[in-house]
Amino acid sequence: MNVETFADPGALAAHVAQWLSGLARAKQGPFNVALSGGSTPRAAYERLARDDGFPWDRARWFFGDERFVPPDDGQSNYRMAREAMLYRAPEKNVYPVQTVGVTAQAAALAYEAELKALRGDGPLFDVTLLGLGPDGHTASLFPGSPMIDERTRLTGVVEGLGRTRVTLTYPALDDSDHVAFLVTGAEKRDALRRVLSGDMSLPASRIRPKGELVFFVDREAAA
Repeated sequence: MNVETFADPGALAAHVAQWLSGLARAKQGPFNVALSGGSTPRAAYERLARDDGFPWDRARWFFGDERFVPPDDGQSNYRMAREAMLYRAPEKNVYPVQTVGVTAQAAALAYEAELKALRGDGPLFDVTLLGLGPDGHTASLFPGSPMIDERTRLTGVVEGLGRTRVTLTYPALDDSDHVAFLVTGAEKRDALRRVLSGDMSLPASRIRPKGELVFFVDREAAA
């Protein structure tokens, strides 16, 4: 586990964009990224979108979780990522969760099948980006949810913060060369402290990737 602290969210976003770009350029072949929602990663995505040297033709984009809303809804992680960055990506390289014309359970099963079909010889993802909620949730794995005990399925359906959501499970999130938590703001301070101390009652503490685990945090969250 590695923790890197930045002066403010802007500095953190700039570093994450540079970090992602470096990893992508160093990789031969497809570069698979599982994206997080929220304002902190959005700033990093907007930075990365300005990088003309990024291998947009090789990068493939997935979603760690998605609210079960239409893709043009203001709460959609897909919409946020599309507006911030994914307009740079070939459409065939973007893999949103289907949220229209299907049930949430059917969408989760279809996304799992898609992930399995795309899996190569190595880890499922080169990079998984995660956020941290004040309650210690990450992706849509919330405290007390039965989904935090799932160890077979790659996806599942959960209810959290007033929304039905499709989320990747630990077997999918952990199947990554690099997992990075992006954490900003004083309201995340207690949860971050508990995760870093190994408090296994918090879902975020249970992330155990095959490769690197890093926390990119700003000073307010780290104080």
